[in-house]
Amino acid sequence: MDKRDYYEVLGISKGASEAEIKKAYRKMALKYHPDKNPGDAEAEEKFKEAAEAYEVLSDANKKARYDQYGHAGLGGNAGFGGGMNMDDIFSQFGDIFGGAFGGGGSFGGSRGGGQRVVRGTNLRVKMKLTLEEVAEGVTKKIKVNKLVNAEGVTYKTCATCNGTGRITRVAQTFLGAMQTQSTCNTCQGAGKMIDQKPADADNQGLKRQEEVIEIEIPAGVEEGMQLSVSGKGNAGPFNGIPGDLIVVIEEQPHEELRRDGENLHYEAFVNFVDAVLGETLEVPTVTGKAKIKIEPGTQSGKMLRLKGKGLPVLQGYGHGDLFVHINVWTPKKVSKEEKEILEKLRASENFKPNPGQNERGFFQRMKDMFQ
Repeated sequence: MDKRDYYEVLGISKGASEAEIKKAYRKMALKYHPDKNPGDAEAEEKFKEAAEAYEVLSDANKKARYDQYGHAGLGGNAGFGGGMNMDDIFSQFGDIFGGAFGGGGSFGGSRGGGQRVVRGTNLRVKMKLTLEEVAEGVTKKIKVNKLVNAEGVTYKTCATCNGTGRITRVAQTFLGAMQTQSTCNTCQGAGKMIDQKPADADNQGLKRQEEVIEIEIPAGVEEGMQLSVSGKGNAGPFNGIPGDLIVVIEEQPHEELRRDGENLHYEAFVNFVDAVLGETLEVPTVTGKAKIKIEPGTQSGKMLRLKGKGLPVLQGYGHGDLFVHINVWTPKKVSKEEKEILEKLRASENFKPNPGQNERGFFQRMKDMFQ
């Protein structure tokens, strides 16, 4: 089933501020909170859907990609509504709920005392694509050297926070005792520490390991676009949540075609005789070849449009067009016989320039364009 628009999920406009996004998410999350809707599967799905929408719209980079490209801009793997459990959601956004449901914002008391799951860092890779791959979409496999949870790691309760994940401090002020809480720096809020670990693991129970990751690239992506593959980044410390893999698109130049959004451009050079008498030429497209007809009397600079021969529209329907720009080729050297023929043609009245309305000059065309 297609994902709903994230702004529609939260009931806000595209121009909503950061505060409005947070407020809308809190409203939806409280409405469909599992504690208020025990055993209601539909409410749980809406709760997760709202969390996924907020996870994207509250992140400036993800929001920008989503606003420009929609769900495809997030690689089809954005968000975590369907891939993470309730504890994961509360570990990310527990502060949104405050004390509305008790337990320091945890679900069902499973993370009472303020423990949180530590999230791993994101990884960023560049992926080069040919124009043909952009046109068709492609599945790529890449090797990534990332942090993973080492096998054989055991944990113990953090001695600093006694497993709560938070440090409570009491300070005496002229107003009386003031109590504050902060995340435990020793365990980063996880409430646990490494007890035993293998030799190749670091102090957070992680080690480096190469992994082959399969990435689906949708058709129509553009240079500089970033796709997010959820959960394929570095593992979280203390068996936490993995980060994301950010794939940055690099488009390799095509030998003959030039891209402009969904449209393509091709420079076709025709000889003088073909321009005068007319001819049928074959031009390249992104997926093969196409034939075009050069009408008799074609002028240099004429542009032909091949509808639907461009690139697919990302997150939409249809294709762009291929524009063929006609350039009449003038030879730099001619033979004696060719020169004699041309001298005769020079004297012909028919070969004297006599441009009409359809052969306006560059500056006239520019003037008409901006009027």
